[in-house]
Amino acid sequence: MAAEGRMASGTMSMASPSGHSETPQSFHELLWYAAYTSANHEKRVAEQLGVRSVEHFLPVYESVRRWKDRRMKLQLPLFPGYVFVRLALRDRLQVLQVPGVAKLVGFNGMPTALPSGEIEALRTSLRSGVRAEPHPYLKAGRRVRVKSGSLAGLEGVLLRRKNSTRFVISLDLIMRSVAVEIEGSEVEAV
Repeated sequence: MAAEGRMASGTMSMASPSGHSETPQSFHELLWYAAYTSANHEKRVAEQLGVRSVEHFLPVYESVRRWKDRRMKLQLPLFPGYVFVRLALRDRLQVLQVPGVAKLVGFNGMPTALPSGEIEALRTSLRSGVRAEPHPYLKAGRRVRVKSGSLAGLEGVLLRRKNSTRFVISLDLIMRSVAVEIEGSEVEAV
């Protein structure tokens, strides 16, 4: 007998062959998701998530903007339009009710979890002071794996720019990439 999904009070439950109702593990497991925000609302959304005690991650980078009369250092989102949240799917309303959050990114109406290893490696590397900046989304190129350092084990694309080596990490789910400066000796071909 095949399992059938049905909606009950906002959560999906599965009918097992014995007729008992089971909830999929992902509804209770803490996983990372991408929350899509309104334009330029990332910092306000992150602030509201903090007030609501929802674990979140808004990676930022420093950019110097120049005007005719002054220069200013700004903290801008590394992934414009997205804030990463760690939650069990049963608690997704805590995020979806935050002003400025449009949806949790996913397929067929269901949020899709991001690889935890990639988010944790990005958090660790940014905390350790690695310089990062947004980069156009890349899918093709010379694939490499990082051998050592805070990004160890991650796979991405290797680029050369202005006498430095950049490692580009692409998050396929949100079709965004970030470039991180790295030593060429820290990577190996995949």
